[in-house]
Amino acid sequence: MIGSVRMNGAPGREHDGTGAAGAAAKMAEKRLYRVTFLSQGQVYEVYARRVAQGGLLGFVELEQIVFGERGGMLVDPNEERLQREFEGVRRSFVPIHAVLRIDEVQKPGPARISEAAKTANVAPFPAPIYKPGRD
Repeated sequence: MIGSVRMNGAPGREHDGTGAAGAAAKMAEKRLYRVTFLSQGQVYEVYARRVAQGGLLGFVELEQIVFGERGGMLVDPNEERLQREFEGVRRSFVPIHAVLRIDEVQKPGPARISEAAKTANVAPFPAPIYKPGRD
């Protein structure tokens, strides 16, 4: 095996991404999350490939937002509205207290926006009682 080097520098098979690290990376690419959150009195349900605690304190980071397949005869106006709203967005930061639920799912469903019910069983956490900087 002339010219091939292992990751530790010893001769052997080249690193081609098919080992445990490569398999984990491929699995991470296939993961899909359904994220439900409140924004301006509406409930958003979107699908994203990457969900993480963001670099901004108190925010959940959504990347690679996925929308349904185009080309079908039926067009969902809610999904089109969401596509226009998130068009050109690389990363979205959602306040952690606005997140209602995050589920890992097998395949995407329709992204949707719905009105938050006035008498819902789910409510955002209350604001902090203390104000920073006061004794």
